[in-house]
Amino acid sequence: MKKIALAYSGGLDTTVIVPWLKENYNCEVIAICGDVGQACDWAGLEKKALASGASKLIINDLKKEFVEKTLWALVKAGGLYENRYLLGTAAARPLIAKALTETAISEGCSAIAHGCTAPWRIWDIGSREEEVTYLEARGIPVPFKKGDSYSRDDNLWHVSHEGLDLEDPENEPVLDGMLKMCVPPEQAPDTPEYVELKFENGVPVAVNGKAMDGVSLVALLNTLGGKHGVGILDMVENRVVGMKSRGVYETPAGTIIMEAHTKLEQLCLDRKAMSFKATVAQRFAELLYEGEWFSPLMDAVNAFVDSTQAVVAGTVKLKLWKGSLACAGISSPYSLYDHSLASFTTGPLFDHHDSTGFINLYSLPVKARGIMMARQLAATFTGAVKTEESYHVHGSGGSCLSSTKTAAAY
Repeated sequence: MKKIALAYSGGLDTTVIVPWLKENYNCEVIAICGDVGQACDWAGLEKKALASGASKLIINDLKKEFVEKTLWALVKAGGLYENRYLLGTAAARPLIAKALTETAISEGCSAIAHGCTAPWRIWDIGSREEEVTYLEARGIPVPFKKGDSYSRDDNLWHVSHEGLDLEDPENEPVLDGMLKMCVPPEQAPDTPEYVELKFENGVPVAVNGKAMDGVSLVALLNTLGGKHGVGILDMVENRVVGMKSRGVYETPAGTIIMEAHTKLEQLCLDRKAMSFKATVAQRFAELLYEGEWFSPLMDAVNAFVDSTQAVVAGTVKLKLWKGSLACAGISSPYSLYDHSLASFTTGPLFDHHDSTGFINLYSLPVKARGIMMARQLAATFTGAVKTEESYHVHGSGGSCLSSTKTAAAY
């Protein structure tokens, strides 16, 4: 392995990996970074990569593809891992891996390396403190301030925070000083702000009446949501390998978009489609979280989701206030909401007398089961009377049953 392509973020692990690879494999290391909208000083990142021993830094601009190919698929699916996590880290990985592979091939690399727990399986460095010592011994700048050493991942969709005091679930997160995209809700403005999103085919295309490309739209909603402390999540999740992990996530734009999309689907999708789609949404989230974006099942899931989204179009107005979201109005040309059906007064499409037949048919399985249970109970009492000369069952009022005929009737 004379040349290795390293998925490089500039964080602690990947900063340490560069000199470690060179020392252990006597190879050239090319640092490759995917630009998925993370807050980054790109000129500074290149200096950092070169200072750690990389021969060069290659940056792949993936923002447009990230939004249009991955994030919009996530929104249309309504995918929330364990019903809460908006999959910010997991959503970026497929594109980063794809771009890394393509770049490694074009650069003539014979191997690929990455951070994300990989080094811990093969080196004898046992902690983040030892990583810091490793860098200091080689005169390589440590990529963070020691007082703010949360393990973070960020992109256009979110920022995640792990480690330090968050490793103890009993500790309340100290949001002031930790957060990067949002203000703590209690520090948000006292006056609420309204935002209106327009959707076409399940995808947001405009904010407050202004058409925007996906990258600009997400960036704007991050600013608006972050200003009002919207999209902060403290969660203990189940990792793929079975362990539990706690993190604090900031996803302001994602939280706003997903809430608006959900409200629009409630208006435009029928009951059974919504019910089945909820099952599909869970599977989508699991597949993405587990790294199976490039799989036949995920292709099939996305195909189903897309088939439901043609009618998910219209506008949704939300009120942002101190970390909360409230729906302030929905409209759609594909709305299934009919006032004459929803009203307590009788409309032309629905006669309340039709309910009688529906109720009889709908309750038929329950009635059939009740009849069966009554027969079973009667048979039990009948058998008891045949085997005992005198058999009494006392009711709550002190009365008793003493014959087969009475037991069967009971």
